[in-house]
Amino acid sequence: MKPVPAHRDAFGRQMWTFHQGRGSPLEIVERDDGFMTAARSNASYFDGIRRWSRAERLAIRFARGRTALDVGCGAGRVALHLQARGVRVTAIDNSPWVVKTAKARGVKDARLFPFEHVGRLGADSFDTVVMFGNNFGLFGSRARARTLLKALHRITRPGAVLLAQSRDPHETDEAAHRAYARRNRRRGRMPGQIRIQIRFNQWIGPWFDYLLVSAREMAAILEGTGWNVDRVFTEGGGRYVAVVRRV
Repeated sequence: MKPVPAHRDAFGRQMWTFHQGRGSPLEIVERDDGFMTAARSNASYFDGIRRWSRAERLAIRFARGRTALDVGCGAGRVALHLQARGVRVTAIDNSPWVVKTAKARGVKDARLFPFEHVGRLGADSFDTVVMFGNNFGLFGSRARARTLLKALHRITRPGAVLLAQSRDPHETDEAAHRAYARRNRRRGRMPGQIRIQIRFNQWIGPWFDYLLVSAREMAAILEGTGWNVDRVFTEGGGRYVAVVRRV
């Protein structure tokens, strides 16, 4: 996924708008079958740890070492928490306005850097990788996930942990979601592989693939990549955070 052009950075514009105190715009997500949702207020991207989900609060205790990579850093809530713990954090995102927001909030090393280029960060660089905010989804597909997991293995140190949040796409009563999963299977895609774009005011973001997986599907994707699920913290609505260890 390349950096989002500034004129199409709908998600980042939402972040900056909220940071500037100009309301609490909703995250409007459109799926490629026409299904649309107002996902949540942007306030959650700015929350301190006391307002994080229980699964996130439990999982972040397993962050280890002196260096961390925050993938899809958003407004910087994870990076700021780890910085306060004395961890040197590299926060990456493909949204220029998100990176601007994170820097403005005090993230010391926030970079406009596509996740697909993560292997360029250098071998043995990180002790912890964090993918909160359902950011396991940034892998996009099974094949891309396996490629990038191997890249994450190269840039992390022995004993590193990956804290990965996702949502089980099978835990739904929504007929449109079930129909979408069936269509995915017919097309040879994973059930929770969705294609979406973000809208905010006059800005419309580019289409991109986003991958939702069950804990079992995550474990299957990890096989042979040098990572194993150690434990899983669950919460409502099929959401969970997995503590994944480098082997």
